[in-house]
Amino acid sequence: MVYEDCTYHGIQDGPETVRDDGEEWQPARILVETPEFGPTERQTLTVLRELPEPEGGGFGWGYNGTGTSNAAAVILADALGLGDPDECGISFLSDEDKTLGALREDFCDDVLSQCCDQWRLRRGVVLRWARAWYLQQGINALPAALYVLPPLYGKG
Repeated sequence: MVYEDCTYHGIQDGPETVRDDGEEWQPARILVETPEFGPTERQTLTVLRELPEPEGGGFGWGYNGTGTSNAAAVILADALGLGDPDECGISFLSDEDKTLGALREDFCDDVLSQCCDQWRLRRGVVLRWARAWYLQQGINALPAALYVLPPLYGKG
């Protein structure tokens, strides 16, 4: 399995958002972008795709609730290469796989509930967090994406 890097970029109108452009409230979105370091490099980044909202509701973060669970499900399903969140059982709207459901909810608690209106997470961060979660749970059967983690940058 070849590692493909990307950055997940969450954007939502919330308490930190200053809307002085006359625009109406917009639903939260999760973009998948080319990874870039720093604000100067991000001025020219490429959006690879947008993660679709589940049929049962939208995304949210900065709290722990339905929107956060939806966001966690699509990010983890994408990062782990699990396919459709409903079909793989990571979505709480599906016939939930108990392990994937627990992974999703702990990702909500540990990561997404702490995020501000806009955030960025590299895929490698998500994979390392998930690998540590499986290790802490004592689960040896890992999703394929977790068997070989991406390289650490800055290591020669």
